[in-house]
Amino acid sequence: MGLLSDPYRRRALSRLILRLNTPLCILSYLAGLGWFLGLASPPFTLRSYMSENAMGSTMVEEQFVFGERALSYAREFAGHKKKVGGIPVAWLEKTMWNLGLEVYKQPFSRTLPFPDEMRERYMVKGTNVYGILRAPRAASTESLVLSVPCSTGQPNSQAVGLMLALASCFRGQIYWAKDIIFLVNEHDLIGMEAWLEAYHDVNVTEVLSSGMQGRAGAIQAAVSLELSSDVITSFDVAVEGLNGQLPNLDLVNLFYAFCQKNGLLCTIQGKLQRTDWDTLPAYVHSLQTLLLMVLKQGSGRPQGDHGLFLRYHIEAITVRGINSFRQYKYDMGTVGKTLEGIFRKLNNLLERLHQSYFFFLLPSLARFVSIGVYMPACGFLILILVLKALDLWMKLSKCDAGPEEQLCDGDRGAGHAAAEESRPGLLTLVPPLLICHATGLTLYFLPVLGQHVATQHFPVSESEAVVLTVIAIYVAGLALPHNTHRVLTGCGSERGWMSLKLLSLLYLAMLLGCIALINFSLGFLLAITMVPVAAIVQPRGPKYLYAVLLVLVTPAVTLLLSIVLYQELIEYPISALECWQLFLQAVSEGLLDHYLYGSIVFPFIALFVYPCWLLLWNVLFWK
Repeated sequence: MGLLSDPYRRRALSRLILRLNTPLCILSYLAGLGWFLGLASPPFTLRSYMSENAMGSTMVEEQFVFGERALSYAREFAGHKKKVGGIPVAWLEKTMWNLGLEVYKQPFSRTLPFPDEMRERYMVKGTNVYGILRAPRAASTESLVLSVPCSTGQPNSQAVGLMLALASCFRGQIYWAKDIIFLVNEHDLIGMEAWLEAYHDVNVTEVLSSGMQGRAGAIQAAVSLELSSDVITSFDVAVEGLNGQLPNLDLVNLFYAFCQKNGLLCTIQGKLQRTDWDTLPAYVHSLQTLLLMVLKQGSGRPQGDHGLFLRYHIEAITVRGINSFRQYKYDMGTVGKTLEGIFRKLNNLLERLHQSYFFFLLPSLARFVSIGVYMPACGFLILILVLKALDLWMKLSKCDAGPEEQLCDGDRGAGHAAAEESRPGLLTLVPPLLICHATGLTLYFLPVLGQHVATQHFPVSESEAVVLTVIAIYVAGLALPHNTHRVLTGCGSERGWMSLKLLSLLYLAMLLGCIALINFSLGFLLAITMVPVAAIVQPRGPKYLYAVLLVLVTPAVTLLLSIVLYQELIEYPISALECWQLFLQAVSEGLLDHYLYGSIVFPFIALFVYPCWLLLWNVLFWK
């Protein structure tokens, strides 16, 4: 307190901070980037372990011997599906009823905000079929879910067959203390969202469905199963859910433990793990896996049907059986034993999974990075904005009126000019703020609301009109706000742009800090690109260079570069035209995810990040 109350010491501290501001910012950026790159190395990672005592051991004897029956169910299901041209509801009801389950169906429909050209649909109608196995040893207070997505053209018949075989196996056991729901959902995520909303008696996405006729207990955990063939060479687990939510780490560890017990190869992000952690190739492999998870989590898209369960605080994962050219082959019996073991351990839970981590990154299934380890990477980047804001605040403040005052960066003339000018009023910053956020509101509302008008005047479809309108408004925003400071006289001063930049830096720091707590990957991707340019942009100096840098770090370009990086990481490079098509598809899917499932990525970018970027654009063109 004495340091801050003494004017001479405060003046010395101010000079020190101003003099070292730029080196501290550079050091902080390198520290944030280096910290993130180090997350894939063993010093930053921990070995996976089971925190829940009820699931700490895999000492259970699996009794699944219905591998051939699973294949028979799969062939029969595929035949009926081809015959009716969709999900065979009547056959599923009859088969589940013969297995001794309580069988129910749920018709649903959903009108899309604009047509989905990938599947050529505007109105989605379907039926979910589910059977409930009542627990013989407890009241129907808790339940588990095994779900299988089923859509036209999706080769997932083997998963349906295995699910029915597991139901037959589970029906003959007496140790179940939780109800088990066997669900076949149509139209993937839309059908799953309709079923979850009906099960919990809510309607947040405007899905029209019949009332739920039969319920089990509160859902404790769920597993979504996808199989591509009768023979499986490996299992891949998907953990990323809606808005970057993740399941409890114990559920992932349970899957990994049973795969090890039954000798199944298991992967994360499609990559096998390595055991030589202390070598450079192993580090590069772990870093690629980590980057793939960051890109998928940052998109906010659920990477499987499990992603919608997480919204309702239900721990869930998606398990995908892969048939590749690996020499190891596993039949349905081995796969069924693995799933049976997982459900038997989940059946032992006395409470919801809560002891392990909900915020983590996975460089492999055997190791993880906790939130306390990876958050400093984003913290170092946000620190740059705070340091630059502090620099501007000290230049704007009247900390020293003497002529001998010196400011940082050797910019004495600009500092004296700023000190001599009158402090701008709040009205100076109102026009840029209003116009930038009005542009963001237009970007959010106009594309969907004006799609029919666009199709009347241009030869495009509704989905093309929505995407092209988004791009048009996004680009048009570059020409609108950089002259807004002229609305009021006297606001084209040094203090004017410095005040606006100070506000923009604090605004961006708040946005990145908030989103990093919800979705670290999205916050980090935005911070690693926007922060350095936001710190250096100003109306003086190489203005055209600053303009190019600002355009390169805009969220749209970040999305484009993320697509290129993702294709390189999965070892599937694409051409420039294919990249542009994937970019348009990503924009369309981002809007659909928001309107269909409640994804926050598009509104966050349109209503907050893009206006903040426009404020920085306004600073650059301040006259």
